[in-house]
Amino acid sequence: MVEEAERRAAGSRDSAAATPLRAPLRPSRVWKPVVRTEERADGSILVTQEGDLPPFPVRLTERLLEWAQRAPERTLFAQRPAPGGAGWNRIGYGAMVERMRAVGQALLDSPASADRPVLILSGNSLDHATLALAAMHVGIPYAPVSPAYSLLSSDFGKLRQIAGDLTPGVVFAEDGAAFGAAVAAILPDDAMLVLGRGAVPGKASAAFASLLATPPTAAVETAHAAIGAGTVAKILFTSGSTGSPKGVVQTHGMLAANQAMVADCYRFLEDEPPVLVDWAPWNHVAAGNKVFNLTFWHGGSYYIDEGKPSPAGMDETCRNLKEVSPSWYFNVPKGYEELSRRFAGDEALRRSFFRDLKMMMYAGAGMAQHTWDQLEAQALATVGHRIRLVSGLGSTETGPFAIAGTDPQPQAGNIGIPAKAVVLKLVPSAGRLEARLKSPSITPGYWRRPDLTREAFDGEGFYRLGDALKFARPGRPEEGFLFDGRVAENFKLDTGTWVAVGPLRAALVDHFGALVRDAVIAGEGRPEIGALGLADLAECRRHLGPAGEGLGDAELLAHPALRRHLGERLRHFAETATGSATRVARLVLIDVPPSMDRGEVTDKGSLNQRAVLANRAELVAALYDDGDPRLIRA
Repeated sequence: MVEEAERRAAGSRDSAAATPLRAPLRPSRVWKPVVRTEERADGSILVTQEGDLPPFPVRLTERLLEWAQRAPERTLFAQRPAPGGAGWNRIGYGAMVERMRAVGQALLDSPASADRPVLILSGNSLDHATLALAAMHVGIPYAPVSPAYSLLSSDFGKLRQIAGDLTPGVVFAEDGAAFGAAVAAILPDDAMLVLGRGAVPGKASAAFASLLATPPTAAVETAHAAIGAGTVAKILFTSGSTGSPKGVVQTHGMLAANQAMVADCYRFLEDEPPVLVDWAPWNHVAAGNKVFNLTFWHGGSYYIDEGKPSPAGMDETCRNLKEVSPSWYFNVPKGYEELSRRFAGDEALRRSFFRDLKMMMYAGAGMAQHTWDQLEAQALATVGHRIRLVSGLGSTETGPFAIAGTDPQPQAGNIGIPAKAVVLKLVPSAGRLEARLKSPSITPGYWRRPDLTREAFDGEGFYRLGDALKFARPGRPEEGFLFDGRVAENFKLDTGTWVAVGPLRAALVDHFGALVRDAVIAGEGRPEIGALGLADLAECRRHLGPAGEGLGDAELLAHPALRRHLGERLRHFAETATGSATRVARLVLIDVPPSMDRGEVTDKGSLNQRAVLANRAELVAALYDDGDPRLIRA
């Protein structure tokens, strides 16, 4: 479930294969929806599920309190003492409630309030989890901000903007040494600084341990009782396609409704408490809302994975997965590709991973068919069943859960159907169907930006998702939908032919396998399409073998053998085109890493199409200069 980069999880392929799926599927209860459509006179289509959501608690931490009574010793969150360290530091449900109430009291005693939220500068951690739950429990909003804005930025521009918009009363940083420069750049004079460890020179601070030692009073439960559906629980900042962060308000009511939708869809979560091993950052909506909240909603256990979906980072992920068998698992396609490669040579890892697994979810990009096929074959060979491999579509503004798939598919691309209580409106736009959504889990708007809020909704109150969808099978909404590109990204060639950028971009990246991890499509007003490709340097070195050892990045990208191979793949891709709107004939590799400070890359690592095209005009010119040595032609 996703924002801009994540939306491309839906776009890798145009249709599902018609052949039946005969291999057995591991039993796991999911919804049995009845889908209805309504066609309007203006050409728009409304798609909904029959039925209502069952009652659910509005205060998000109510479910945590329930599970603390039922299973106080059960692990809620666990984290290694240090990456690569042995064993796990664990917090059980009962202990978390005690921590939550103590820190909640400390927040009530601090400058933090409904108008002065808690700003969290930290990766996923036990202290981060405690602070988030404590803030929500006493009705004080919190905002987890991407660590990249603190650790990778050189001017802290986006972080300054976020702090200015947020006006935080408390700023938390896990590590004073690592986040010190960022904290010094943005800490308001009247805010309280809290550090997990270390210090920030020249800044007074409180240790997080002192918050944990605060004796809770009756004020904690009084504040908790005052929470209603409209109380702001958190604010998630998203850059979208503009590169300028905007704070998406998340209320208790919308987050609770979202969890009720998740429970209705993935009903196996009610059959046994889920076990999760997850690396995805909590400043993103998929992990920070859906996965974080579903854990305590269902009495589950969340093991914080400090690995990453990269060749080096997967070492830590695989070590964790050998120790903990998940029942529900999320990763981006790159992570699954690395996992499937490791499974081939590590039977213990493969058996631990698939042992209890009920569902795999992917997002962030289109999954290559070879990865899909390998995962299905490896699951079948290991446990005698295929495992549900699914995706969906949503955004920070939708909670994120909005459209979800559960039916077995032969390949990536099907995002499923609207969740219960979600109304999907498909509006004809330039030959496609623009998606708009209405549900109890849609944001009420953007933090202190009524102008952006007005622009985000149509006259009927539907949130403009910014994506186009199409039926997986025309006239059969129950069979799901396919992503059909971002509405604002598309352009026309000089012939007047529209280019649907989203599906084309995903298909091109998929075609290059792991060698190209993202691309920007160019060609507006030109006779043919070109692409700026962001190479995966590790995969390119792996492809070259011994010839790639010791090469610098520029030498690697210019290596004749690599360029020949990319040219062959580009020619094959061009040969499969159905016309000028899908034929990419030119490729130039991005030679200087994209810049977060210039808005070219989001904190998730995906490319911002508009910013790259604007900032790399010289590379775009090279795409259309047949004499430029950087150009790779089909």
